[in-house]
Amino acid sequence: MRTFILMRFLVMIPTLLGVAVLVFLLLRVVPGDIVQLKYAGEGAFVPKETLDLERARLGLDKPLWRQFVEWMWGVIRFDFGLSMWTGRPIRYEIAIRLQLSVQLAIMATVIASLLAIPLGTLAAVKQDSWVDHLVRVFSIAGLATPSFWLGILMILALLILFRWLPPMTFTPAWVDPWANLSQLIWPALAVGYRYSAMATRMTRSAVLEVLREDYIRTARAKGLWEPWVIARHALRNALLPITTVIGLEFAFLIGGLVVTEQVFNLNGIGMLFVEAIARRDYTMTQALVLLVGSTFIVVNFLLDLLYAMLDPRIRLQ
Repeated sequence: MRTFILMRFLVMIPTLLGVAVLVFLLLRVVPGDIVQLKYAGEGAFVPKETLDLERARLGLDKPLWRQFVEWMWGVIRFDFGLSMWTGRPIRYEIAIRLQLSVQLAIMATVIASLLAIPLGTLAAVKQDSWVDHLVRVFSIAGLATPSFWLGILMILALLILFRWLPPMTFTPAWVDPWANLSQLIWPALAVGYRYSAMATRMTRSAVLEVLREDYIRTARAKGLWEPWVIARHALRNALLPITTVIGLEFAFLIGGLVVTEQVFNLNGIGMLFVEAIARRDYTMTQALVLLVGSTFIVVNFLLDLLYAMLDPRIRLQ
């Protein structure tokens, strides 16, 4: 098991380096100039000497290899530099938004898991019954309903029926748990429902495939209790594809909820992403892309460890 963990961990290093190189180079070929964009809002003529001085201050006049080395040295020390637009430390800009995005992703993942695994398993056990059809309608409706549109309906329902709106200012859970929950539970429900629809379909397909295996028929022939057969033998062996879907969707939620964050007035990583790209803020965009890429890589690493826990054959390999 130690060798398995070490090998998976070592694979992360070149992957992270490759992501960093690609992000750095691709951003340098994107059209646009942060310096010209920054001074364009002033509406006055800016001398070329002023633009050159600003580029020198931001380090854009240095060779690409030197910019990359300095950036990577800062990344190793968890120092992503200063935002080219606001001038504030990127680490601070991300930190004040990351707690919101991570909490929302965790809440949506928990809601989706609590919905998807029981419903998908029930649909597989009751295949082609009215229960199965009802669950399939539930999941297909979730796939067809955008989370931001569902969020708009939630806000309208709360406003019209209860004359109440969720808080518009983010409050950390350790400051006021009730205000925090009052704000984030609604986007978590909207995102978690759509998220659960895909996981429900995957759970149903995986459990159906396992239920046709010989060892399930053997367990039933031995007279084992049916719920024990489903939970202990069928569901556990069907969890590998389910955990893959849930894990990758969690990584996506960290920075992929741009429209949902706008609907609920949440200033998370998704909104910061859009602002950084619109302003050609290279350093901020680099840090955000590297953050999301690192999240996917770490989640994949944790999924590999979870696979080894669920399936002993992976450990033995």
